[in-house]
Amino acid sequence: MAKSQWSFKTAVELSAALAARKISAVELAQDAIGRIERHDAKINAVCVRDFESGLAAARAADAELARGVSKPLLGIPMTVKESFNIAGLPTTWGIPAQKDFKPTEDALPISRVKAAGGVILGKTNVPLALADWQSYNDIYGTTNNPFDLGRTPGGSSGGSSAALAAGYGALSLGSDIGGSLRVPAFHCGIYAHKPTFDLVAMRGHTPPPLPPLPSNRDLSVIGPMARGAADLSLLLDVMAGPDPLDAGKGYRLELPAARHTALKDFRVLLIDTDPLMPTDKTVRGTLETLAANLAKAGVRIERQSRLLPDFAASSRLYMRMLMSFLAASFAPEVYAGAQAAAASLPADDTSLGAERLRGIALSHRDWLMADGGRVRLRAQWRELFKTFDAVICPIMPTPAYPHDHSADQEQRRIRIDGKDHVYSDQLAWPGIATLPGLPSTAIPTGFAPDGLPIGVQIVGPWLEDRTPLRLAELIEREFGGFKPPPMLDD
Repeated sequence: MAKSQWSFKTAVELSAALAARKISAVELAQDAIGRIERHDAKINAVCVRDFESGLAAARAADAELARGVSKPLLGIPMTVKESFNIAGLPTTWGIPAQKDFKPTEDALPISRVKAAGGVILGKTNVPLALADWQSYNDIYGTTNNPFDLGRTPGGSSGGSSAALAAGYGALSLGSDIGGSLRVPAFHCGIYAHKPTFDLVAMRGHTPPPLPPLPSNRDLSVIGPMARGAADLSLLLDVMAGPDPLDAGKGYRLELPAARHTALKDFRVLLIDTDPLMPTDKTVRGTLETLAANLAKAGVRIERQSRLLPDFAASSRLYMRMLMSFLAASFAPEVYAGAQAAAASLPADDTSLGAERLRGIALSHRDWLMADGGRVRLRAQWRELFKTFDAVICPIMPTPAYPHDHSADQEQRRIRIDGKDHVYSDQLAWPGIATLPGLPSTAIPTGFAPDGLPIGVQIVGPWLEDRTPLRLAELIEREFGGFKPPPMLDD
């Protein structure tokens, strides 16, 4: 069965084709299922298949289309990250002890997607406890990058990024606390959007076997992934909004309009590297190319500003707050060991690794002090966005790297222009938007000389998600976007 003309279309394009009766929802679902059956033995992106339910949803969508019903996602085939609860399907977060856990109700974002007519074909692979930029676990195995099977597709939403790049449906849902939407988008050449913190209610995106209750998951968000920039807004609008069980919390769906509608009106601050976490020549090169293209299109580009918050200071603060949150779920013996290690740190050790250790042992008093630092950081970003509309910067320092499943991530190394750096220090680039809770849109910008995808993130102002999303659309329209992996062009 050869690739059809629909395999790599965007959700916007598929919606138009469905409305024009050029194809049916069942045919679209069958096309995506066929690709999964042909290719996923080598990619291993879809770890839980739910084709029967997907086809039933597609048949229901065709019936609604025939009656003239209009819904945002009606008939669109898609996948979701394994970490979202779907009634009757496993939700394990890659944790072997939870391999048999099956929730009895859908996560709130899943309910919203289904109500909008989305056709869910399966769930996509994740790393253990969603805690890596590589997507492997002892339950489902390893997910490979569709552009190079020997390399990571990113994580923790790596199964979703690989599925999209492979043509397994037009949309997917992911989550992000340390770049888990943006990093896999970067590594697989697709689009993703990390929303403003708390814009999208997360009930049911819950570690098993915890009950699906509203919660204050600091720093963490869920968001859309797609092969086209406009699709991100389509899916975000379906998911956004407060949880009805959490009265008074959350934001109105009516987000402010994008600041501009034409490229020439945007004011952009471009950051290509930093002494604390440098980027390699390939990543710097794609930023240079993008900057030149944007300048020709009339965008006002600046390379530095006294308004930009101190990257080193904010990265250290992010490491502490991130690990303070994550450590709440550590086993007692692991937590005790980290506390002891933190207590023995020299006071003058300001490495990012040391800050991560300190974060694990953070007292509530110290956390409140750190949170005060975050409040001040948000104020700095507000000032910056009075002068600029967006900040364009790296997502990660290098394109996708070979699989490395060594147990201690602090002992792994990433090679940047011939020099080794601590693997976990790469958190610094995603953290630039995560700590202050800002929206950030990941876009593909081309390929490295070896054929691996590269891209950038567009960071926007608080609650102004439509501004980076619009800029992403304009860049895609002017300079191009996703291109399928050569090995899967059938």
